[in-house]
Amino acid sequence: MSLTTGLPVVAAILFLAMGLFMALRPPPAVGPAILPGALALLFAGLTALAVMQEGLLGFWPEHVRNLWGTQIWIDLLLALGVAWVLLLPRLRAAGMVPWRWFVLIACSGSIGLLLTLARLWQREQLTPRVA
Repeated sequence: MSLTTGLPVVAAILFLAMGLFMALRPPPAVGPAILPGALALLFAGLTALAVMQEGLLGFWPEHVRNLWGTQIWIDLLLALGVAWVLLLPRLRAAGMVPWRWFVLIACSGSIGLLLTLARLWQREQLTPRVA
């Protein structure tokens, strides 16, 4: 099995396992910042490999090749948009400047989103919550 066929299967299995695990137990209000940070670094490594092999805009032909590619592109944008809207109040409450983090997310997708979450969790751990 090649990297391009095996890695998506492994990622899907891990996603399903994590999703079910989190759904079946109450998550902490603030998670460990190292987790999204580490995921961002791992995914950035895979992204760097893709950029070296396919070029900086190598993702674009995949999203305009056919209707499925376009659907996936729009799905990714919707998912990032929902995550952004849900994070905004917490970013503001933590004293983070939202537009800077939005630019990072818009330029790097999930990598920026994971880094934003890592920084948010770090700030929330350092700042006592008011009930």
